[in-house]
Amino acid sequence: MPTYEMPILLRIMKKPDTVAALKRITNVIFDKGGFLRKIDNLGEQQLPNKMSVHNKIHRHARYIILHVDFPPRSIPSLMDEFNRDLDIIRNRVYVKPDENAETPECTWHEEMLPPPYRADVQQLMKVSEDTRKKKVPQFQFNSGLDYYPFQR
Repeated sequence: MPTYEMPILLRIMKKPDTVAALKRITNVIFDKGGFLRKIDNLGEQQLPNKMSVHNKIHRHARYIILHVDFPPRSIPSLMDEFNRDLDIIRNRVYVKPDENAETPECTWHEEMLPPPYRADVQQLMKVSEDTRKKKVPQFQFNSGLDYYPFQR
């Protein structure tokens, strides 16, 4: 099962209500066959813009990030459950990048070289020089016609 990050914005509530909402969210994840790795609470913050959800306007929210594992086929039903929850302002699901995956090598210094000094440009110049050296068939004027057919 892949690991996902789920940032969730909860409406501002008292602490027991927030705990109850988090229990409800995690129980939905457990019911869908997933398990919880970690919960990050980023605290109450002002929203970048006001959001209208469930006929209420929200200007502040509690930011929580859940690190979870669950099967990909359960994402739509999970999002449907969370969209119907009145305590959740916004929720998203992002695939967490694999920490063991190889990162591509940085080629910034090569890219900043002037074009004639870059390896890929030199390779293109060599290919164009090779095609120029090849003999390109030319039109022969002694084709048996008394006139040049492409001239008006």
